[in-house]
Amino acid sequence: MNGELLSVLDHLERDKGIKREILIAAVEAALVSAAKKVLGDKEIEVIVKLDAKTGGIKIFSGDREIASKEFGRIAAQTAKQVIIQKIREAERDVIFEEYSAKIGTITHGAIHRFEMGNIVVDLGKVEAYIPKKEQSQKEQYRQGERVRALIVDVKKSNRGPQIILSRAHPDFVKKLFELEVPEIYESIVEVKAISREAGDRTKIAVYSKDDKVDCVGACVGMRGTRVKDIVKELHGEKIDIVRWSPEIGEFVTAALSPAQILSITINKENKKAQVIVENDQLSLAIGKKGQNVRLAARLVGYDIDIRSKAMLTVAIPITQIKGLGPKTKKALEEAGFRKVEDIAAASVEGLTKADGIGKKTAEKLIEGAQALLKGAEKDEKNS
Repeated sequence: MNGELLSVLDHLERDKGIKREILIAAVEAALVSAAKKVLGDKEIEVIVKLDAKTGGIKIFSGDREIASKEFGRIAAQTAKQVIIQKIREAERDVIFEEYSAKIGTITHGAIHRFEMGNIVVDLGKVEAYIPKKEQSQKEQYRQGERVRALIVDVKKSNRGPQIILSRAHPDFVKKLFELEVPEIYESIVEVKAISREAGDRTKIAVYSKDDKVDCVGACVGMRGTRVKDIVKELHGEKIDIVRWSPEIGEFVTAALSPAQILSITINKENKKAQVIVENDQLSLAIGKKGQNVRLAARLVGYDIDIRSKAMLTVAIPITQIKGLGPKTKKALEEAGFRKVEDIAAASVEGLTKADGIGKKTAEKLIEGAQALLKGAEKDEKNS
């Protein structure tokens, strides 16, 4: 019996990755419960000692040693149940520790099922979840399909470790670049910053520690092969790779690409940058629904105010935006949106923070502001 017990412990230690000390503690705890059941007193003090080398078991209640033959069928069943429970708990702890150490890395598995918008992924040892908010809304998956994702969190629950994955997190793109670009993996090229709107566009700023290595070229790869593989993984998401610079003016200029910048004024104290562009570059600099400037601002960590040359001489009051009444005007100004370009460059989420402005109204205001700016560009061009 003792030899069989040691064989079982060896098997569990080898196959389940559970430390031997934990297994021995589980057996001892199980036998304590069984001994108390035999003695009919849950409050009595019982000590169990398992010899890790011989498998010998000694059970004491006070000064008295309890003989093995005193254990009946019920006590043996109790011991078995407690051992199984303790081993399951230990196995869960091993999985929790294993995946906790992998937070921030990419894993892969097969899509097992869908639960209320969440994707359940089979990782082999355990199931993981991609919550709806951590999914790229433009991606669609089928049951059985293999998927890669970033491990963002591991939580303990009654049913075991709960592993949270993400395909929407900016670091997912960062880790994909580490896998595809050897220079990043080898720390020759460093990812300095990244901003992302999952499914649409990502901006990533890179820097080379070696003057002989072009950081942007390394990330793009020969004929764009490296970045193309990442774009394919992200189901067509656009990626702007820009050169990081310690000089904030150069960094802002690069972050706003592909737009061409005429001049830039930096306020380091308030972390603000005022950018002037040609009239025909304004829409490009701001981007569709303000996406380009919004991502650039996140990448750099500065508020970016973009104006065209025409806007320097012609001020467009926000009251000219279609559908904007006095109450909406007041709400926008109180929320910090005082210029047409502020609204044109804003996100829908940003505008809805203003009192009384819903999603549909925000979308109309942004479209109206961008239309006014485009009109001003045409007027300036034709004059």
